[in-house]
Parts: sequence; structure tokens; C-alpha cells
Amino acid sequence: MGYRINTVYTRSGDQGQTSTANGNRVSKSCSRIALQGDIDELNSWLGLLRQSRLPEGFDAILNHIQHTLFEAGAEVSSSHPCLEMTDIQWLEQHIDRINAQLPILREFVLPGGNQDAAICHLTRSCCRRTERTAVHVNQEESLSPVLLGYLNRLSDLLFVMARTLARQDGQSEVLWSPRHVESD
Repeated sequence: MGYRINTVYTRSGDQGQTSTANGNRVSKSCSRIALQGDIDELNSWLGLLRQSRLPEGFDAILNHIQHTLFEAGAEVSSSHPCLEMTDIQWLEQHIDRINAQLPILREFVLPGGNQDAAICHLTRSCCRRTERTAVHVNQEESLSPVLLGYLNRLSDLLFVMARTLARQDGQSEVLWSPRHVESD
């Protein structure tokens, strides 16, 4: 049986402090706590994405990622490495497999195309912000390079998933068209 939380509220955080997995009390404005919040938000976006119309196999991938992100949150809270290089390699295998089914990208893609792709792009953008927060934390105190790499690769996976979702039902991706500025 997994972990069980019996009490939802403790009142111990009412003054802006929280506890880490190590039992240390820190300010809720601490950069590690901000990173945990970003990971939590990313996991929530993944949960929303899982409610979209997804190609076969995508839901299982996203479910696995949600569980891995809980490990990432535990790593941030405890300063004890939980993610491994195999987690990054797992993402890379899925990126390569999905990307091989897509046409070569010659232009930038605008987020959107349809609701499912737009949700995936929002999730990707949240992942990129989470990665930036992790880089900020890493500049203050060392994080595992695996965690940083995992977040970077996860945004890549979400990008190829968004491209796939935009092309569902014979639709096409929305490509960026740069404005052509005429000179005098």
C-alpha cells in the first residue's frame, strides 16, 4: 500500500512556513518550495492533458511521467536523488518514436491547432517554466543534473506530442509566418 495522508490541514503553514521531507522548516517563498510548486502545477497540467483525445499509448506515457514527477518533487524536498539517467533515456525513446512519425519541421509551430494540441502546448510551456525554476535553484544550491535533464527532455516530448495532436483527424499544424517588412 502507498503513502496515506490522513490529515489535509495541519495549521503549521499558516504563518508562511512549511516542512521539507527532511523535516526542516523553510519559508514558502524559498526557491526549492517554488520549484516543488511548479512541479505540482506541471503534474496538474499533465492530468488535464490526459483528459484529451490522445493517440494510443500517450495516456500510459503521461501516467508514467506523472508518477516520475512525484519522485522529482520528493527529490527537491529531500535533496536525495530519486531520478536516474534511465528516466531521461525512457523519455528519449518515446521522443524518437513519436518524432519519427512526424514530417520534418522546417518552420516554427504556433501553439494551438486544436484544443488537445493547445493543452499540450500549455503543458509544455509550464514544463519549460519549471525547468527555468530548477536552473535558478541549481544556481543557489546544487540540484541533480538528472533532474535538470529530465525537465528539459520532458518539454521536448511534450512538443512532439503537441505536434501529433495538432495533426489528428487530418488537421495540420499552424506554422509561424514571419512578417515581411518592406524596406523603402
